[in-house]
Amino acid sequence: MKAKIHPTWFNDAKITCACGNVFTTGATFPELRVDVCYNCHPFYTGTMKLLDTAGRVDAFKAKMAGAKSKLISKSEKRRAKKDRKLQEESARPTSLSELRK
Repeated sequence: MKAKIHPTWFNDAKITCACGNVFTTGATFPELRVDVCYNCHPFYTGTMKLLDTAGRVDAFKAKMAGAKSKLISKSEKRRAKKDRKLQEESARPTSLSELRK
């Protein structure tokens, strides 16, 4: 490793949160100010709420429920593909006289 390229490490760095919580930890700065800590973060305190704007969660659940009801086996898919191909072939003109019509 190269010498003198690493920052100074402070074992007792003072961390101050906007909520007033103060604790110490190791850091490259002797003092840090943070906006959110483990005492006031909504995820850790259990006050986090999911906002469902425009009913996205309900729309997703409805979509998944519909997908479960439309399950098709591979053999049914193959059969449907063959049927479509036959319909396309029967719809194509087979001679020049049919093509001119």
